[in-house]
Amino acid sequence: MNHPQDPDVPEQNAEAHDPESPSAEDGGEGHDTRCGLVAIVGRPNVGKSTLLNALVGQKVSITSAKAQTTRHRITGIRTVDDTQFVFVDTPGFQTKHTAPLNRNLNRTVQGVLNDVDVVLFLVEAGRFGLDDAKVLALMPKDKPVMLIANKLDTVQRRADLMPWLKGMQDRHAFAEFVPLSAKKAADVERLLGIVKPYLPEQPWFYEEDALTDRSDRFLASELIREKLFRLTGDELPYTSTVVIDKFEEEGNLRRIAATIIVERDAHKGMVIGNDGERLKRIGSETRQDLERLMDCKVFLELWVKVRSGWADNEEHLRSYGYE
Repeated sequence: MNHPQDPDVPEQNAEAHDPESPSAEDGGEGHDTRCGLVAIVGRPNVGKSTLLNALVGQKVSITSAKAQTTRHRITGIRTVDDTQFVFVDTPGFQTKHTAPLNRNLNRTVQGVLNDVDVVLFLVEAGRFGLDDAKVLALMPKDKPVMLIANKLDTVQRRADLMPWLKGMQDRHAFAEFVPLSAKKAADVERLLGIVKPYLPEQPWFYEEDALTDRSDRFLASELIREKLFRLTGDELPYTSTVVIDKFEEEGNLRRIAATIIVERDAHKGMVIGNDGERLKRIGSETRQDLERLMDCKVFLELWVKVRSGWADNEEHLRSYGYE
């Protein structure tokens, strides 16, 4: 196992996947360029979306403290010199619920693992629970899997990680062990360097300045959902979603109309808030984020509708974009 040079984590010896070193040329057209799919996988709330945004250098996946914030396969793209990294953020694998929405999220995770070149298995440094173990059991045997020990800044004594690391090595033949904090730019750049030689030598999939394969319409719905979850906290159940009813481009203006779907009348009241103040704040904060992301003016209208049982209805799931 090859380790990053972290002065606080002693070197360990283990067998590892040994990729050939790249011989890079310029552009996305030569045969010596590298490009590959990298999955970011882990249990809910372990920091997958935060890491993706840090790796890409811009927000492409929403974050909140609520489980199941990420519900779709989100692709983030970062091109550095001769190498294009295509990162795939996945929903947290669900082990406690079997509703149609949860089954849909788990199918997304399993489908991603079949497609990628490298897997980043994200855990909290020094922690490994039953939910982590269930996700680890999904890891492919024929692809390099890297153990990413996130939230390193919360570990008070780095030496305490060593017995934990040995236990992790006994669980799986990880190609790499990378302790980091997704909030530290130097750690994120170090991870890019570690992943790079594992990617195939092939032309790039996207243009050099691409950040995501998702449309502005999709990103608008995700940002609304992020503000919805962040501003309602634990009050609102995770079974809420957002549907974009209108997305129109008029020069440097975007006119967006969206509906927040909830399951009960009481949930509708939570979203709207006293005198509509919470819904106004959701709209205002979303609009500001969209204007920064799209570099244009945004006019945003929001409504709230009740659709009882939508998360348990396969037809509703498909109509709301869950394949």
